[in-house]
Amino acid sequence: MTDYDPRLVDLYDLDNPDGLDHDFFRSLADDRDARSILDLGCGTGMLTVSLARAGRTVVGIDPSPTMLAFARRRGGAERVEWIEGDSTASPRNSFDLALMTGNVAQHIPDAAWHRTLRDLRASLRPGGILSFETRNPAAREWESWHAATPTQRETVHGPLVEWMEVEVLDDREVRFDAYNRFAATGDTVVETQSLVFRGRTEVERDLAAAGFEVESVAGDWAGTPFDGRTRLMIFVARAH
Repeated sequence: MTDYDPRLVDLYDLDNPDGLDHDFFRSLADDRDARSILDLGCGTGMLTVSLARAGRTVVGIDPSPTMLAFARRRGGAERVEWIEGDSTASPRNSFDLALMTGNVAQHIPDAAWHRTLRDLRASLRPGGILSFETRNPAAREWESWHAATPTQRETVHGPLVEWMEVEVLDDREVRFDAYNRFAATGDTVVETQSLVFRGRTEVERDLAAAGFEVESVAGDWAGTPFDGRTRLMIFVARAH
């Protein structure tokens, strides 16, 4: 993968603060008395570090060296084992709970998606829990993302001008180019990402094929059952 610009990583937590999503996953870990947790796609490690405590093992995996470098500088980072890589780097048969947060599941292309789910099943003990969220394609959230008119904000790296271009590739995949111009240097960093919008039926079928039984699908972080209309689908599945 092409790694992230360190200046943008410095801003990641400001743009993605601790909130109801992290509360949901922390509560899930406590409710299931998870003694070992895998955070796949841990990014800057904000949630990962908060999961670590006495009597609990936490592993954070991410393919980005820059993200992991940031995570390792956090307070409490020494309580987490950090691994650079993807699901293939996860220890096997080791965890009570595996998480993919921040819509990580949508960043995994179809070519790697089924393997990732199989890897996560292999990483969990029988009866272990996998939980993640993904955007509901029926909500068509990408239609609100296109922002061709630049906006500007102040950052630790000076004024930052931002705009976005979105391209719908097909009925499941959306690609966007996020433009970031640092006014102080004139540098423009373009982040190109593709997201896969998988519907509930598809996700449940893929989970079953990988050895999971879906326990619940929520439509919000309060745990309200998904009704097909909310923008999120939050899955909790048990490993056979």
